[in-house]
Amino acid sequence: MTNLKIGGVPEHFNYPWYITLKNKEYAKHNINLRWQDYPGGTGQMCKALRNGSVDIAIVLTEGIIKDIAAGNPSKIVQTFVKTPLIWGIHVGAKSRFKKIEDLENATIAISRFGSGSHLMAIVNAYNQGWDISKLKFKVIKNLQGGIDALTNGEADYFMWEHFTTKPLVDDGTFRRIDDCTTPWPCFVIAVRNEVLENNFDEVKKVLNIINNETKNFKKIKNIDKILSKRYEQQLEDIQEWLKITEWNDGNPITKNLITRIQNKMIRFNVIEKKINSGEFIKNMYI
Repeated sequence: MTNLKIGGVPEHFNYPWYITLKNKEYAKHNINLRWQDYPGGTGQMCKALRNGSVDIAIVLTEGIIKDIAAGNPSKIVQTFVKTPLIWGIHVGAKSRFKKIEDLENATIAISRFGSGSHLMAIVNAYNQGWDISKLKFKVIKNLQGGIDALTNGEADYFMWEHFTTKPLVDDGTFRRIDDCTTPWPCFVIAVRNEVLENNFDEVKKVLNIINNETKNFKKIKNIDKILSKRYEQQLEDIQEWLKITEWNDGNPITKNLITRIQNKMIRFNVIEKKINSGEFIKNMYI
């Protein structure tokens, strides 16, 4: 058996992986694929890719592009979710902030530097016309850290995926002030270079299995009810999320797409300079 470690956020986007693992799809191809949850998100997974504690990661596009540009020895092998991610902009229930303009000089809770919550706070600030150099951050590690920081006043606002945090809005822990949508496909699959060199065929089999699953994912009987129960979400929220979410069904990622994303990230001051887009990707379908 080939042993491969894979990781992702414990969110509804990754439920197709749970199904394929539960059905032992990978074992049928002599692959022992072990899943690990990363509640700390993309920053935590980038670190795990660098130190070899994970082989394959389902990460936010902006986070892995920034980290590969900074020397992460990994490649993007394909997009996983091709639609944008909607980031809710949240304040604590008792916060004095009422509208987006109030947040210009506020302290932002982020899971890690280089994470989606950090980079999207910069994108949001750019969209609002704020001075990005004056943004203030408080590292809180994960969603629970964000809840604590906003509740006890260590930070003023926190950006996290809209539907994941919706139950916290419903129960009055957070107030959502606004949303900010990623200007690119949200999740990609990244693999360590060493794994691509040694286990190219196995990685390709893993991708074929997951792409086959996501192709028909929305047609699974009662999938909305299953997701609603598992992720403790309102049924209508899950139905809305399913409506607006599209997975990739195996199309390779293109240099053109990476170039367009890099151009935007430079404009947003998220990365300093553009590097050859071929450095970020590995075409699995040659």
